Amino acid sequence: MRILSPLILNLTVALLASIAAPAWAEDTVRVLVQTELGDIVLEVDTKRAPNTAANFLRYLDQGHYNGGTFHRTVKMDNQPDSPVKIEVIQAGVHPDRAKEGFPAIPLERTKATGLKHMDGAISMARGQPDSATSGWFICINDQPSLDFGGARNPDGQGFAAFGKVIKGMDVVRTIQQAPNTDAQRLTPPITIVKAARMPS
Repeated sequence: MRILSPLILNLTVALLASIAAPAWAEDTVRVLVQTELGDIVLEVDTKRAPNTAANFLRYLDQGHYNGGTFHRTVKMDNQPDSPVKIEVIQAGVHPDRAKEGFPAIPLERTKATGLKHMDGAISMARGQPDSATSGWFICINDQPSLDFGGARNPDGQGFAAFGKVIKGMDVVRTIQQAPNTDAQRLTPPITIVKAARMPS
């Protein structure tokens, strides 16, 4: 019986691994979010945050975000009672679909996923851990206080980042600066005309 040399064996294993391993593009889903102020393209990381990504895509694929809104803007000057300040915009489903949601999902912590709340990161809104449903937000500038161990939420568990904006941060910043005469609520909210997967 012929035995392969270690070099040939290693090269063979590496070749088979490269064929079997999915490409990075296959581990992400691109989503086009069309708003009344312009388009935002998201890259959803289905590999590193599989449960959070699947939850978001379930709402997306069933059309819950069509006619939804960006309804909240958090800026440095509109959170006077928060000792740890952040910058995000938050989106939600169409109001008529609010009662059609799915069960809350377990929190995928950033210490496990490795996905940090950097500029353009997308993440799920929540109150208590394991309570996220359909609300999501986009970070403006780096927001490490939203990661596991961060001080923004008193429980220190952070939020579940699940991807990033790859195009349209100018639109994100425009939404953040839109009028918010009622505390952090955008007035009026910015409509999501349509949100859907992009062709792979």
